[in-house]
Amino acid sequence: MAKKVLRSELEISGIAPNLLLKDIENTAPFIFKGEVNTEGKDRAYLAKLVFYKKNKEALKYVNLSEYFYLCMAAHWSTAGTFVPTNVDNQIREGLWKHNDVDGHIERMGRITIDSWLWNYEQVTNRKSYNPANNQIMSTHEGTWLSVAIGAYNALKKNKRDVLAQEVADVILAEIEKEEKLLLQLRENRDHINFLRSTALLAHNFGDLDRVIDQWNMDIEDPFRKRIYKLGHVLNKNYSPLLVYAGQINKKFLSVENHRHMSMRQARCLRKSHHFLIPIGPFMDEWGETLGKSNELSLDEKGEIIAALFDGYNRQNMAFGYARAYRGLIKSLPNGPTSLEAHVPYDLIQDIKKSHFSTVADISLPEFHLKFKSELEEYKCPITNLTF
Repeated sequence: MAKKVLRSELEISGIAPNLLLKDIENTAPFIFKGEVNTEGKDRAYLAKLVFYKKNKEALKYVNLSEYFYLCMAAHWSTAGTFVPTNVDNQIREGLWKHNDVDGHIERMGRITIDSWLWNYEQVTNRKSYNPANNQIMSTHEGTWLSVAIGAYNALKKNKRDVLAQEVADVILAEIEKEEKLLLQLRENRDHINFLRSTALLAHNFGDLDRVIDQWNMDIEDPFRKRIYKLGHVLNKNYSPLLVYAGQINKKFLSVENHRHMSMRQARCLRKSHHFLIPIGPFMDEWGETLGKSNELSLDEKGEIIAALFDGYNRQNMAFGYARAYRGLIKSLPNGPTSLEAHVPYDLIQDIKKSHFSTVADISLPEFHLKFKSELEEYKCPITNLTF
């Protein structure tokens, strides 16, 4: 890849800052239209993106640590969208191995620690909730873990042991936070949020494992042993519920939560942060949001239905798309007839004849009961745990 040199004399092999900003505008235009709250320290990364949108000339003068911050802000703001910015490897490894890193690694480490508390609620809908203490968890925690373990390795390599330990402590705090969330949801018999959380935990620990491998951490490293494969292998430092959750995700939810390539076709979904896709298969409420929205025309709602049906056919047994269809149709004034002139006749007939329609016909209480019953009947083959 050809390297680019900014006016600040920063040499980068990744995406140029101005093009990165365009990518954010493409997938999350709502950030720049006043729809999201950018106030407060925990939303400063969003405010900075808005600043650079208004001051594009300033992008030519960023140094390495500021470019790292920009990449972090880009990924945080788009990781929950339909087309995330492609800076994963930059923030996990590439920029930590830059020729100029020695002069910037301290700030990059501090940015990493600070980003643990960045507020992501407006830029993702892939969340689970713990109503008991209002805790929220999302895939952003996995993004953070993947950056943090890269930071830890880079700091150790560059003999910043004190700061490396600070990062390690926050990694352990994040893992403990996710463990406690699972334990409490199980104790509270919150089946649906527990299921959502297993999908998130599998994603988050999967991201952590991939970057541990990417940095080739020594298999005898005590820290690696403490945090590696937590969703797969029993670990004396943590509850077996982490492995149980990994198995639950594999059995019930892994087919539902992926890149949602079909939904990229419906570009109207990028208009608002309210339209971001949630954890599948629990998508009824999201479908209702789309159906009720005055920001979406009937033509656009028809476009969304076509994308949902395409996604269902691409991803066999992914029930979430059918549930979103149910929510959308139910929220229209005249149900399916509201869209007859906005959806191709052949598509309407194909939907009526498919299992997609059967799944959509199930009431929400019945749909939830099905998952609750199956969860209670399941016994983990590794831990022997049940819900």
